[in-house]
Amino acid sequence: MADPLSRVFSALADPTRRDIVARLAVADATVNELAAPYDVTVQAVSKHLKVLEDAGLVSRSREAQRRPVHLEAEVFDLMTKWIERYRRQAEERYRRLDDVLRDMPDAVLPQEGTAS
Repeated sequence: MADPLSRVFSALADPTRRDIVARLAVADATVNELAAPYDVTVQAVSKHLKVLEDAGLVSRSREAQRRPVHLEAEVFDLMTKWIERYRRQAEERYRRLDDVLRDMPDAVLPQEGTAS
């Protein structure tokens, strides 16, 4: 089985699932409510939700007759930490490159009318 981060990124690789996550960030919703804007069956949306649930991105609860789907926002902390780590490394590389370029002597351009 893939590590948790791989499951999350894999689940979010699908645009429909990303859209579902974006909608759940606004408010919990039932499967029928989530399926409404798509030209697919409720079963297809349920399959998308199963992938998101297996990745830990959503959970389902029971409220009387409703079974709302809830976004598990803390999973984004895992992604954020991973992304932030590599963002900091990339920024450090660019800072070092800036330092090297700043310390380089200005390029001497050939004077007009002289052979180079």
